[in-house]
Amino acid sequence: MSEEVPVILVADDDPDMLALVTRHLRGMKCRVVEASDGEMAFALAKKELPDLMILDVMMPGRSGWEVCKAVREDDDFKDTGVIVLTGIGETLNSLTSPLYGADENIDKPFEFPELDFKIRKVLSDKRRAKKERSEGGKEKKSKGKAKAV
Repeated sequence: MSEEVPVILVADDDPDMLALVTRHLRGMKCRVVEASDGEMAFALAKKELPDLMILDVMMPGRSGWEVCKAVREDDDFKDTGVIVLTGIGETLNSLTSPLYGADENIDKPFEFPELDFKIRKVLSDKRRAKKERSEGGKEKKSKGKAKAV
């Protein structure tokens, strides 16, 4: 996961929404990868291994939830955060997105300060988890060496 410039994949089949979110993220000094459907989103994610994915639910091909589920089942993405951004309905989004493994969800229409907060939170949480795994691995190796000596 990049500490300096996060790579964020944005997937939305609405070109105006895709352009709006992309422009905003580039203003936040993020490298943005765009997809207009779920199949493209997953293929680009496999290639780019983004730090974060922002997925619309209702897209052609795979839905955002299906992409999220596939990401959560693939070890290549253990450090990738997922935010589901959709206009499907607040209750349905907040109940369903966590079932597919989303870290956060936001309902359309949304305010950019809310999006910014959730992006920072998810990126921070993923960095911390990666660091803890890394330190835990070092600790286990050290313990193993001490027992072997």
